[in-house]
Amino acid sequence: MNVLITGGAGFLGQRLAARLREHPVLLGTDGREERVDRIVLLDVTVASGADDHRVVAVAGDVSDRRLLEELIQPDTTAIFHLAAVVSGAAEADFDLGMRINLDASRQLLEVCRQRGHRPTMVFTSSVAVFGGDLPDVVQDSTAVNPQSSYGAEKAIAELLVSDYSRRGFVDGRVLRLPTVSVRPGRPNAAVSSFASGIIREPLNGEPAVCPVAADTRLWILSPSRAVDALVRAQQLPGDALGRQRVVNLPGLSVTVAEMVQALERVGGPQAASLIRWEPDARIQQLVSSWPGAFSTPRGRALGFEADSDIDAVVRAYIAEQAT
Repeated sequence: MNVLITGGAGFLGQRLAARLREHPVLLGTDGREERVDRIVLLDVTVASGADDHRVVAVAGDVSDRRLLEELIQPDTTAIFHLAAVVSGAAEADFDLGMRINLDASRQLLEVCRQRGHRPTMVFTSSVAVFGGDLPDVVQDSTAVNPQSSYGAEKAIAELLVSDYSRRGFVDGRVLRLPTVSVRPGRPNAAVSSFASGIIREPLNGEPAVCPVAADTRLWILSPSRAVDALVRAQQLPGDALGRQRVVNLPGLSVTVAEMVQALERVGGPQAASLIRWEPDARIQQLVSSWPGAFSTPRGRALGFEADSDIDAVVRAYIAEQAT
């Protein structure tokens, strides 16, 4: 089996590739498990991991139709479409967001339709597809109502994956990811970047800025659980999803204050003291438009799991950095 990961140089792409190198088994188009022989990592920069003979790192534009035609061949039976322009960048550059978050998704689906081999495709969406007048707890049946360009682009791509699946062009699975925290590395242009920064930077002995109010509620998922979800989604039989290809993933509903309290319990008072509260009205408005709590009976029934508690998320980050 050949696997394509768009956004392969990114945080989740790299973790997913590492997981597949360690456990190289996925679901084939015939519904039986197959061994992963080749992993293609597509991104704008060359991804690491190409020292493994099974990994091919390709630098290129995910919206380039000819490049996608080159990379997606009849034996490319599993695709993880993770590439995206993050929320803040998509809001700042409308054309870029539309080209990468929407047009590239359509091009990828079209190449799959052209090949005619109906690959399994896992697409990562976002809680940013929701917004407006929301219930306190979002249900699986809650309608999408994005309040940002990023959310709109993800919502449209969700519909495309679902319809291409209905027509039999792909076997699609859409995961609405909670905010993934704690991400390693440096801050990025995502509006939600602070959700990792207020844990990561203080644990590294560095100051962090929190741009939202302490009572702002977030729906979060740890990196390891996010990768678990990607693999689980690919290995689900299509019949288990039926006509509804979109899954709200289980997560943790926590306020920013609760995250800081967990940081203090796990990392100590000195770590928590490194956070500065500097309100940013633009970020607060966007983050407040996202739901902070979900009821996810369908996701749980399909085998997806949340983290046990916020302290466990912080401890997991510390343990991973120590390895």
